[in-house]
Amino acid sequence: MDLLVVGGSGLLGLEVIRQARLAGHHTVATFHSHRPAVADVDWRNLDVRHRDDVADLVGSARPAVVVNAAYRQADWATTADGATHVALASAAAGAHLVHVSSDAVFSGGAARYTEADLPDPTTPYGAAKAAAETAVKGITPTAVIARTSLIIGAGNSPHEKRVHALASGTVSGALFTDDVRCPVHVADLAAALLELAASRSAGICHVAGADALSRYELGVLIADRDGLDPVALPTALRAGSGLPGPVAVRLDSTRTQARLRTRVRGAREFLTPDPP
Repeated sequence: MDLLVVGGSGLLGLEVIRQARLAGHHTVATFHSHRPAVADVDWRNLDVRHRDDVADLVGSARPAVVVNAAYRQADWATTADGATHVALASAAAGAHLVHVSSDAVFSGGAARYTEADLPDPTTPYGAAKAAAETAVKGITPTAVIARTSLIIGAGNSPHEKRVHALASGTVSGALFTDDVRCPVHVADLAAALLELAASRSAGICHVAGADALSRYELGVLIADRDGLDPVALPTALRAGSGLPGPVAVRLDSTRTQARLRTRVRGAREFLTPDPP
């Protein structure tokens, strides 16, 4: 499978690339500012905000599949317009698009969200992600739109780094006990995306972990795994803090999981230390 990973230098993009290389897929990947030191990848510099550049790259690479993992939370042009440019270029090249979206498209007003629920974002980032979904569906209806949640790795995700910084006292702040998400391991998410790409699935898919946890509960699991003192983690409530965004968003991934061979684990499983 000839694969193009847009946003290949990020946490998720790098894991998609790693697994694709192990599976023997020819991989082209893009970076914006820093080229990763990963061999056997055809790296291309790309700013997805520039429509013509995206069209030229996809047209020259001629991939069978495009995975779009590019975003910037504070940048509508990257998250929304960039996704539109990737969708247009993918459609023109006849490539199957797997677009990575987010639980940020929801307000948190519902107890849980399935693939049938309509976006109702409350933040600029959520609105950009929702706009991207609308563009992708309109331009290339055969695309996969994969909504996910907090992505956790092997110590290199933003949330893991924050837990370490809070436990050591090198930063101020707190972990919210009422801010609930469905964390997913980056390896599980990447495997699911590649499976959806190969199967030529279409439509909205929820690919998130089975466990709904607060950011504090997630932090305790990370601390236990990494030998940190969870007592050192400060706590607070998001409700009433004045911070924008939903308090609790629970993605229901039951329908998508039933279609996948890849088992998307919950955080209580993938963060539990192996027995000695």
